[in-house]
Amino acid sequence: MSQQAIIRGEVCFRAGDGVMMPIPDGPVSIEVADDSVTLGWEEGAGNAVSAAITRDEYERYLEEGKIKVSQD
Repeated sequence: MSQQAIIRGEVCFRAGDGVMMPIPDGPVSIEVADDSVTLGWEEGAGNAVSAAITRDEYERYLEEGKIKVSQD
């Protein structure tokens, strides 16, 4: 089940073996798995983007207040 959250601050993901890429500030959907978290957002009109980060990275971003999960 997905959750909604807000990105506020520098949250990054690694695109394949490439460089770290930022996730833009704003709303994201989050899918939490045992070992990773997938974040999804929209860039422009109807251009859906998603990225996976490790659970450790996700927990760190939560602690730092860079990801704020909606409490519905």
